[in-house]
Amino acid sequence: MAESLDRNSLVGRIRRNHGLEHATIHVLSARYPQTPIAGRADRNGFFILGSLPSEAVAECAQEAASRLRSGEGHLAIHPNCGTSFITAAVLAGAASYFSLLGGRSSRWQERLERLPLAILSTVLALIIAQPLGAAAQRHLTTSSEIGGLVILEVQRLHRGRTTIHRVLTQA
Repeated sequence: MAESLDRNSLVGRIRRNHGLEHATIHVLSARYPQTPIAGRADRNGFFILGSLPSEAVAECAQEAASRLRSGEGHLAIHPNCGTSFITAAVLAGAASYFSLLGGRSSRWQERLERLPLAILSTVLALIIAQPLGAAAQRHLTTSSEIGGLVILEVQRLHRGRTTIHRVLTQA
């Protein structure tokens, strides 16, 4: 019941589109390995930023949807997702902050002595952030279970020198 409620909710639509966006970027990146690609999902679909042919975006989005439906759920998780970056930033910032917080005085010399601890704790936080960011994507911000999500159309937009494709979906 909760899964069906999530599936039909605004958050559920965004999570499915976000998963399909990531899967599409994975497929596009395999075809165009030297092309920088970014994306952003919303309730109506997602955007793909990158100098790519419209036909390739449409084909790769369809392939991504098919592969997700056939069980390749790992495609919904992407290492360069904003969720992973935010997870890393929060953990690293907190680790650094709490490492420098200790001590009896606020003298800069004492804080400087704690700098190696802050660096070490920040590095450990960044290591922990990798699997934690993927888990956050898997359970909070993306869904690999796209069900009957349909790609309605792919529109090519231009913003200055940037090529943007708008992929519209419907549940």
